[in-house]
Amino acid sequence: MKILGVDPGSRVTGFGLIEAQKLNLTYLSSGCIRTKGELTERITTIFIEIDQLVKKYQPDIVVIERAFMRPDRPNPDAAIKLGHARGAIISAAGVNGIKMVEYSPNQIKKAVVGKGHATKDQVSYMVQESLKLNKAPQEDAADALAGAMCHAYHSL
Repeated sequence: MKILGVDPGSRVTGFGLIEAQKLNLTYLSSGCIRTKGELTERITTIFIEIDQLVKKYQPDIVVIERAFMRPDRPNPDAAIKLGHARGAIISAAGVNGIKMVEYSPNQIKKAVVGKGHATKDQVSYMVQESLKLNKAPQEDAADALAGAMCHAYHSL
């Protein structure tokens, strides 16, 4: 099963693609979609790039990180922008007929690291080790790969 994980962001959206056969995970691709300009331009870029990734790799499923707002630092404007980015990703998967699933950040961290409040460095390290990568992926790409790995673990 090919799994495309996506870590949404209005300025940087990470993506990571793996192939999962039982507990054997194989790295296929990852990177970051970096956007510029007004919000509408950034959201359009995210939609186009995810649409192209889906067409190129034809994943069986797209995994997206569920939106959350930190109670200690609520930022409604950031949450709205994140919602727009998520909408672009969901739309790109949907128009291509790809099933989607969501996991919370804590579910992803728990599946990959073993604890729901793991640090970004711990997630990155476990992604690198689990997928046998020569170096750690970019932070947002590592989060996306972690999402894909989380689904692989939950779907077995």
